[in-house]
Amino acid sequence: MTQIIPAIMSGGAGTRLWPLARVANPKQLHALMGERTMLRETLERFSSAPDVFQPSMIVCAEGHETIVREQLADMDEPPRLILEPMGRNTAACAAVVAYWVAAEAAPDSLVLLAPADHLVSSAAAFADAVRRAIPAARDGRLVSLGVRPTHPETGYGYIRLGEPIGDVFEAAQFVEKPDRATAERYLAHGGYLWNGGYFLFRADRMIAEMERHAPEIAARAREALERGAPTAAGGLLLNAEAFAAAPSDSVDYAVMEKTDQIAVAPLDAGWSDVGSWASVWDASAKDEDGNVLIGDALAIGSSDCLIRSDSRLIAAVGVKDLVIVAAGDAVLVVPRGLTQDVKKIVNRLADLKRHELL
Repeated sequence: MTQIIPAIMSGGAGTRLWPLARVANPKQLHALMGERTMLRETLERFSSAPDVFQPSMIVCAEGHETIVREQLADMDEPPRLILEPMGRNTAACAAVVAYWVAAEAAPDSLVLLAPADHLVSSAAAFADAVRRAIPAARDGRLVSLGVRPTHPETGYGYIRLGEPIGDVFEAAQFVEKPDRATAERYLAHGGYLWNGGYFLFRADRMIAEMERHAPEIAARAREALERGAPTAAGGLLLNAEAFAAAPSDSVDYAVMEKTDQIAVAPLDAGWSDVGSWASVWDASAKDEDGNVLIGDALAIGSSDCLIRSDSRLIAAVGVKDLVIVAAGDAVLVVPRGLTQDVKKIVNRLADLKRHELL
């Protein structure tokens, strides 16, 4: 079996989960669904299938190096860290990873670009989906893992399946986030998958497609890597001047939607991006009233709520469909159906230069 190098992207802030997730302590560095942080859950997912995956590498923000290393301190062989001096979205990250793997391992090494902050209920099913994608990736395809929809979600992009290629499919079309009626039509059709943000590729093929479709991102990412310097703790810090010059774009827009070498491997492994408090409620075990209570929380005559406290007691009486979260120095109260709008709070805090955002 060809072993794959997992490249875990841990650069985002996940601020839709404010006030728990902050710029200095983002979503992936918290335990949302259990005792382990999402980053550690992601690492465990790969280490549980050593026949498929080599040891992981992590790309994270320079300012998170200390807290990431604290979370990895008990590992016998902690992952290699590549540190971004600022965020430039996932295309620059993909380019850095591809150039690094091509130089440090081999140009035809297989890489799985993976978010650090997703929930996957079945690590075995995840590994099986990746196994099925290996032949297409080995043949030079850039393979996206497409998640089988479980409901008409309007918050995700979709991929329309084309003709089968062995155990995977051609990608007929990438589709932007749809409205409710369109999402319902996609679900009924059965030939559309959620774009889960996982990409399997040979390092040299990603480099070739990046240099073809996003040459400025590729050039600046390569320069940032070549001019990078080691940190005192042993990470590799990308050169700030070069990395800042890389256009900020997602790997989806920069490469995947432009290349004719894309394929899709269906993933059915209990996936969620847990990108909002509503999705945390969806994915969590509930009591007989449909409540999810985390920490010092009490609910009486209340139903279908998520109540989470990291410190003080939260007591709720006679409420329904609310999210109440107390974390650090802030409390959030929002109807469960409006949790996507937490980003409006985050944007307002940024405008006001409030320290609670950081």
